[in-house]
Amino acid sequence: MENFFSILGGMGTMATESFIRILNQRTQAHNDQEYLNYVMFNHATVPDRTAYILDHKQDNPLPYLLDDIKKQNVLKPDFIVLTCNTAHYFFDELQGATEIPLLHMPREAVTEVEKHHQPGEKIAVLATEGTITAKVYQNELEAKGFEVLVPDKELQGKVNHLIYQDVKENDYINSELYLEILSDVFEKYGCQNAVLGCTELSLVQELTENVPYSVIDAQSILADRTIELALKNRSSI
Repeated sequence: MENFFSILGGMGTMATESFIRILNQRTQAHNDQEYLNYVMFNHATVPDRTAYILDHKQDNPLPYLLDDIKKQNVLKPDFIVLTCNTAHYFFDELQGATEIPLLHMPREAVTEVEKHHQPGEKIAVLATEGTITAKVYQNELEAKGFEVLVPDKELQGKVNHLIYQDVKENDYINSELYLEILSDVFEKYGCQNAVLGCTELSLVQELTENVPYSVIDAQSILADRTIELALKNRSSI
């Protein structure tokens, strides 16, 4: 297969399925041949990224991810899409293991923030405790001059419940809790926007109707960037 990219997903599987669905829906295709060429790595058994970031005695996901990169090096895709936000904690090690470019989801999301907001505005980061602890988004946002709201214990507890108990454990789209979280962010804490820095949150955003707030959905932005780059590579042949 020529002119293809690879997707390193499975963290989690339902969120990866959401990414694929968005990718295919947004691809302007009128026949089979106009869709994008890609290879899907749904590596569901990668150890929990947040568990390791919070406690390095837990199983380290990095060797598993490096093995995936090794396998993708053999296939030689044009680029690699890493669909797990928390896994970007290991981004430098993963990129260092291959000459194939990896898309950096947090940086793509922050680039989108810059299009709509001025430095100094307050942007919330909604993500796993691992992503928050690793400052995957905080560092990118602060480097561009934004004030970052890191959820307090109460708000993070709501985010954790939505990600883990609702989506990951029960495949439950808890739109009521999601809208409550957004209300806290915009009304209680006075943020100008919120970055959805977890693909489970992106899944809930996708399937929740009539969301009254505009958010920066990192997975959605990554899908658009993937399509843009894939079509650019195709047209250059």
